[in-house]
Amino acid sequence: MLICTKFDYVQFKYNKLMARAMLEYTKMVLQKVSFNMGLFRRELKKASKTLLPYEIEELIIWLREFSKENPKVKTTLIYLENKRSR
Repeated sequence: MLICTKFDYVQFKYNKLMARAMLEYTKMVLQKVSFNMGLFRRELKKASKTLLPYEIEELIIWLREFSKENPKVKTTLIYLENKRSR
């Protein structure tokens, strides 16, 4: 039987919140560096190492939408999709 303390619950909520914040921060950084594809790729690689698998899925969805406005970033989708399949 699994017994969770109040501390465990608070820690779980905190981790969820921090993960969400990291994803939002990543999106903000990627928007700001989208003028330079080298920087964009570098930030995307960093994000793929720090984000959780379900966050990478969300980032892929966001990147598809973002690439409609900035078609040059569409090529970077390949990197994340390959990372997802591993």
